[in-house]
Amino acid sequence: MEGIGSFAPFILMFVVVYFFMIAPQMRRAKQEKKFAAELKRGDKVITKSGIHGKVVELSDKDTSCVIETSAGKIRFERSAISMEMSKKLKMSVTKK
Repeated sequence: MEGIGSFAPFILMFVVVYFFMIAPQMRRAKQEKKFAAELKRGDKVITKSGIHGKVVELSDKDTSCVIETSAGKIRFERSAISMEMSKKLKMSVTKK
C-alpha cells in the first residue's frame, strides 16, 4: 500500500497537466480544423503572418486557398489563416 501512496503525487501532477495543458490544446486544434473546413468564398480573413484579405478560391485537393489582397492574389495553406484574428475581424465588421 505504501508503494501506491508514493505514486499519488505523480498521478495528481499528471491529471493537473492533462486538464490545464493537454485538453485545452486538443480542443483548440479541433476548433482550428473546423474553422479551416468551414472557410468559404468571400470570407475576410487574416493570416498568421498578418496579411489581410478575402478568400476568392478554395481547393479541396491540396487544402489551399487563394486570398485576394490589395497587392494581388496569394495562395496559402488553410492552416496559415489565423482563427482568432479572423474572428476578431468579423466581429469588428458586424459591429459597424
